[in-house]
Amino acid sequence: MSDQIKHECGFVLIRLRKPLEYYKEKYGTWKYGLHKLYLLMEKQHNRGQDGAGVASLKLDQKSGTKYLSRRRSNKSNPIQDVFQGINDSIAKVNGSNTDLINDPIWAKGNVPFCAELYLGHLRYGTFGRSSIDYVHPVMRENNWRSRNLVLAGNFNLTNVDEIFRNLEDLGQHPKDFTDTVTMLENLGHFLDEENQLLFRQYKNEGYSNREISHKIEDSLDVKQILERSSRKWDGGYVVAGMFGHGDAFVTRDPWGIRPASYYIDDEVVVVASERAVIQTAMNVAYRDVQELKPGYALVVKKNGEVSEELVRVPQERRSCSFERIYFSRGSDKDIYQERKMLGRLLAPILLKMVDYDLDKTVFSYIPNTAETAFYGMVGAIREECDKNKMEQIKQLGADITDQKLQDIIQKEPRIEKIAVKDVKMRTFIADDQSRDDLVAHVYDVTYGVVKNQEDTLVIIDDSIVRGTTLKKSILSILDRLHPKKIIIVSSAPQIRYPDCYGIDMAKLGDFCAFQAAIALLKERGMQQVIDEVYKKCKEQQNLPKEEIVNYVKEIYKPFTAQEVSDKIAEMLTPDNIDAEVAIVYQTIENLHIACPNDKGDWYFTGNYPTPGGNKVVNTSYINFIEGVNSRAY
Repeated sequence: MSDQIKHECGFVLIRLRKPLEYYKEKYGTWKYGLHKLYLLMEKQHNRGQDGAGVASLKLDQKSGTKYLSRRRSNKSNPIQDVFQGINDSIAKVNGSNTDLINDPIWAKGNVPFCAELYLGHLRYGTFGRSSIDYVHPVMRENNWRSRNLVLAGNFNLTNVDEIFRNLEDLGQHPKDFTDTVTMLENLGHFLDEENQLLFRQYKNEGYSNREISHKIEDSLDVKQILERSSRKWDGGYVVAGMFGHGDAFVTRDPWGIRPASYYIDDEVVVVASERAVIQTAMNVAYRDVQELKPGYALVVKKNGEVSEELVRVPQERRSCSFERIYFSRGSDKDIYQERKMLGRLLAPILLKMVDYDLDKTVFSYIPNTAETAFYGMVGAIREECDKNKMEQIKQLGADITDQKLQDIIQKEPRIEKIAVKDVKMRTFIADDQSRDDLVAHVYDVTYGVVKNQEDTLVIIDDSIVRGTTLKKSILSILDRLHPKKIIIVSSAPQIRYPDCYGIDMAKLGDFCAFQAAIALLKERGMQQVIDEVYKKCKEQQNLPKEEIVNYVKEIYKPFTAQEVSDKIAEMLTPDNIDAEVAIVYQTIENLHIACPNDKGDWYFTGNYPTPGGNKVVNTSYINFIEGVNSRAY
């Protein structure tokens, strides 16, 4: 992606189902779970670079001994920093106890992070600040084990204000106004209630307080806690947690907006944001990794029993299509094929735009995430080329010769690596003042493969969101090759509406498609549309989120998608380049053909799966008109 859009969060939950001695005997170390945790987190490093954290929980520790450990980092390489810190803490205990440190029984009683239950997290902070306090896992501590709560997840709530007020109405005083703290305290409240309910029940039955603690741990209803706490959650979420006595869970929103997959065998339970990383880390087949169903929770009890429980009534599946286009790792079997299909479906319109003249067209991509779509696009173009070859051969009839046949067979689409990303240069682009000067050198080009003023360059990207890098860098760099025309292709449709479920796309004014539509309205004397939409948004500003309508759709209604694309091309074309510039976007229809099971398309259509989405787009438009430069939730 040429535009820098930050990723969603990622998580890992690991529960060892055997005693630690088992892993020492079979795998040579009690650190089996810790090693798998590191691998699973590294394989998901694409999902967040703002911070990383790990929490571990030891089962059945004696009173007076530490059973919860946590390590977090917001440094530049947070995963490495976290695990270096864990290794350092183990080394401190080691000292002269080299033999003992390898003994799983001794280590569990004396070594931090020698545990049966792990929760790891990779953070991109779409809400809150970059302080270490906001790095997951977060904890709510208590002297009763069953009241301890450790939480991490990939989530954004659109109605934090509503849940925050509910907590205040309960008499609480939350320490911060963020979705993380609000969710932690909200879930913690119902955990406390469940504990108190069971305490009263067992007290009435005549058990002692010491006996009651153990009985609560055995009978805590995780499903009920999640049902009650999540009733008001509006947003996309996968939330993972563990209670201090050993129960653990992962719960997913009822629309399936955010992803989660799991693998279970008799040794381990693994849950993570992405299926492919589980396949790799655990060396298991595609069929062995299951998707956590929308509205369900995977519950792992202290005794190791696992169940998938219905927590929220599943809604129409609206899983995030941007996961398929860009965010998830392309090594996933389905995602790889879907990205190729996105490229294939663009081929017909591109061939038409270059008038089927493959001799004067060079195809390439903007590294690196568009590479798979590029393969699909080129594959479809090759197929079209092969059809033309067959027709030409047929037309030769009896006049066929080896030379004529060779001339036909040798014709192939011209494929070159044109744009080369200078990774080292990116590290210097930090402050805003120098960014404009430096950004022009983020990419370099391959010289000598484009014929001056003859060839058309077709360059595919996975999405064009803001268009900043195109305007300030890429188009000018490509123009150094002196093509006659540059066609920039997006394998995603036009991004027209803000996201509020975990991706850093919260401001309408950032989107080149929105700016193009506004410009068209002004050029065509339709300022009243802009004003009317603002008025409608203001009128519903204080309505409950369930009653808010997305009137921002009216901004785009007067124009075809092609008109908006043409205006984007005009706006993003630098003044100092000679080549003609065109921009082609994927269609919504083709998106759904390529990704038939993941139809969360609110960025492109404005059809939000939750009521809070309409509230967010409403507020975002008001902010744009009023010049308020802040996110809308």
